Amino acid sequence: MKNRSSRIMIGAGWGTVGLPGVFSLCLFFFLTGFFGSTLFSQQDELSLRPRLLEKAEEENKVFDPLPHGVTGEASLSSIPFQILSWHPRALYFPKFATAEQCGSIIIQARKHLAPSALALRKGETAESTKGTRTSSGMFISASEDKTGVLDSIEEKIAKATMLPRRHGEAFNVLRYEIGQRYHSHYDAFSPSEYGPQKSQRVASFLLYLSDVEEGGETMFPFENGQNMADYDFRKCIGLKVKPQRGDGLLFYSLFTNGTIDPTSLYGSCPVIKGEKWVATKWIRDQEHLD
Repeated sequence: MKNRSSRIMIGAGWGTVGLPGVFSLCLFFFLTGFFGSTLFSQQDELSLRPRLLEKAEEENKVFDPLPHGVTGEASLSSIPFQILSWHPRALYFPKFATAEQCGSIIIQARKHLAPSALALRKGETAESTKGTRTSSGMFISASEDKTGVLDSIEEKIAKATMLPRRHGEAFNVLRYEIGQRYHSHYDAFSPSEYGPQKSQRVASFLLYLSDVEEGGETMFPFENGQNMADYDFRKCIGLKVKPQRGDGLLFYSLFTNGTIDPTSLYGSCPVIKGEKWVATKWIRDQEHLD
């Protein structure tokens, strides 16, 4: 008796084909499909490659500067930054200054340090605010720095903020030793607390002059509206920025309508290990004479 499973009908005109024949046909169609798809994919890849190269070249293209105005510049600028927050508006600038520039500022400031002062609100006294700000510091303008370092940094800050140099106060260079801090506060002055103001601080730029082994972070406790209901101004919470030598931190104290942004409250956490050096540039809404 013949084994019926050994013969299979393949169409009306093909007759019968044995299992070896079926296997061969399957293998033929498989190999044809495989090599065919490989060929097509290679063709697709070859056609895609010029488009990718064209896109990469376009992204890396060096653009020609446009004609500029009287106060403009003839060259393009590139200052990398990261948006840390929209509430408050805070931006982080890595490697904003070199190690040599930071060292030069510290050398100039060290011999002129004195206990940091504090702007007092109505009813406050030096005794009642004792311990709020425990750093030591000094003020120095770019014109007083004969090395030209502060002039270069001030120019770069103006580019990063698009706020004129003549609106900036002198640099406030600060040193925080172990345990020293600055409780949360606003850089802008509320007229209801400090009286009428001739001009207002729009933004603050902090240039970190040293690394800090532990602690010393700049903190924003009200970032994105957090902790505003019941906050102890002595606590170090919220968004924290760790000081790293040469890096910059910019934040805006005012909304675009000129009112104080309540989320711009900030402070300096206590230094736990090491030493913190920072140069602060306050920028106002009007020209400011050092």
